[in-house]
Amino acid sequence: MRVLLLAAVLVVGIGFELGAPLILRRFIDAALGTIVVESLATLGVLYLGLAVGKQMLAALTTYLGADVGWRATNELRADMAEHLIGLDMAYHTSTTPGELIERVDGDVTAVSQFIARFMVKLLGSGLLLIGVLAVSWFTDWRMGLGIGVYVAGVLLLLLRMRTMAVSAAEEERETSAQLYGFIEERLAGVEDIRANGGGAASMASFVPVGTDFYNRTRAAWRKRAQFWVGSNTAFWSGDIIALVLGVLLVASDAITVGTAFLLLQYTQLVRVPIEQVSQEFQELQKAAGGILRIDAVRRLGSTIGIGDADLPGGALSVRFDGVSFAYDDEPVLSEVDFRLSAGTTLGIVGRTGGGKTTITRLISRLYQPGSGVIQLGGVPIATIAEESLRRRVGVVTQDVQLFAAAVRDNLTYFDRSRSDQDIRRTLGAAGLGAWIDDLGLDTLIGSDGAGLSAGESQLLAFARVFLQSPGLVLLDEPSSRLDPATESLLADATERLFTGRTVIIIAHRLDTLRTVDEIMVVGDGSVLEHGSRSELVSDPNSAFSAMLAAGDALT
Repeated sequence: MRVLLLAAVLVVGIGFELGAPLILRRFIDAALGTIVVESLATLGVLYLGLAVGKQMLAALTTYLGADVGWRATNELRADMAEHLIGLDMAYHTSTTPGELIERVDGDVTAVSQFIARFMVKLLGSGLLLIGVLAVSWFTDWRMGLGIGVYVAGVLLLLLRMRTMAVSAAEEERETSAQLYGFIEERLAGVEDIRANGGGAASMASFVPVGTDFYNRTRAAWRKRAQFWVGSNTAFWSGDIIALVLGVLLVASDAITVGTAFLLLQYTQLVRVPIEQVSQEFQELQKAAGGILRIDAVRRLGSTIGIGDADLPGGALSVRFDGVSFAYDDEPVLSEVDFRLSAGTTLGIVGRTGGGKTTITRLISRLYQPGSGVIQLGGVPIATIAEESLRRRVGVVTQDVQLFAAAVRDNLTYFDRSRSDQDIRRTLGAAGLGAWIDDLGLDTLIGSDGAGLSAGESQLLAFARVFLQSPGLVLLDEPSSRLDPATESLLADATERLFTGRTVIIIAHRLDTLRTVDEIMVVGDGSVLEHGSRSELVSDPNSAFSAMLAAGDALT
């Protein structure tokens, strides 16, 4: 509807643009001939009315064009964000957050600015050119021929120059993304950088990044400047051609002075849409870089296949059969086999880099195993629908991510269909009942949990997962940042929340695993030991007993 209204306003506005010079032509010819003063006054009032109406329509078309453009590009921005979220973790680990922001916002904004003006200027200019040519031919064929040749020549020049700076603009957008990524990384680590005296080194490393950004930006603007000089030279030549042709035709009595003025006016009138077209070609060159980069991201797909099977209800069993995996050809897991019955709590221990976290990432399908089969609840993980997997498998990491939003939204991921009763019941089970009674569900939390203690943030993350009633819960170092008192509170909460669920806990602090059913020791990408916790503790030859004897005793 908005597009149709915009088209209607454009057509009416073009009629006003074409009509004003015709009135001036009649006014000039009448003033040079024998015509009553009242008729001249009427023409003057009519011209002023068209001028005012033209300005009002121009403002309206600008508003409607921007509205249509931003609505369309906001949908593109949301689509880009959704697409990036769906890409494999391999892409996200190799791309900085700053680069992702530039993809979603910077590139899309460059495109949106072009689209917002395209509807008003480029489309309107094209219609105006057609209107000028039609009226010119109708008025005098020689005038129509001259303007037609001029318009064709200038447009041909612009078309030949249109791709001049596209590659440079693409490089400009790419280096902009790298610059934002560099700045984001340094700002995120500013505490460590300042505490360890790394400011000078960070600034030194900024120099080549900034220099590259400057050089590529300057190269892009230089090529765009060449385009501007060429197009404006063509515009100025049009005025000269119109004046010479007008004088010659008037001198030979072929046309009137008013028609000669009309020729000059229409030549200048077509200069406006052609100039706008040239400007939009420059913006197109900017947008083309963003479009190419958006297209490159859109072409990226997940290597993880998506199935359509649903996971069964209740606690989920886990099974690994010959699973191997590598990060960038660096082997991490090799022929891993283990079984975990539904409703069992498993603790995974081992040295850093042994593959513990990778096992949980494969279970949550953030990565695709290189070989082997993983089953959840007896269903091959490759056949499970993503929505079912995310609903039935919950993950709590050691780096809790909380949003700058209300407590309610942090717990429900902005799903307002959840009742307050369900939320409060889950918070009570997590040991936060009294806390939420004092705070309230609508209290705002700062970004990254600002204003909350580490324990409160971790317990909120627990409550958020268990609010979804998952059948399998994956915990990666859940108590690594907690003091002993808060850890005790967390342990009490987890005992209540783990009931009726399968739980896998990764831990370096062995006292975190005092209530688990089974222990699995992982090292060098293989399962070194897997069995009942009580049996491994009582076996002096087990690897787990050796760990306990080394100082991490559970008593």
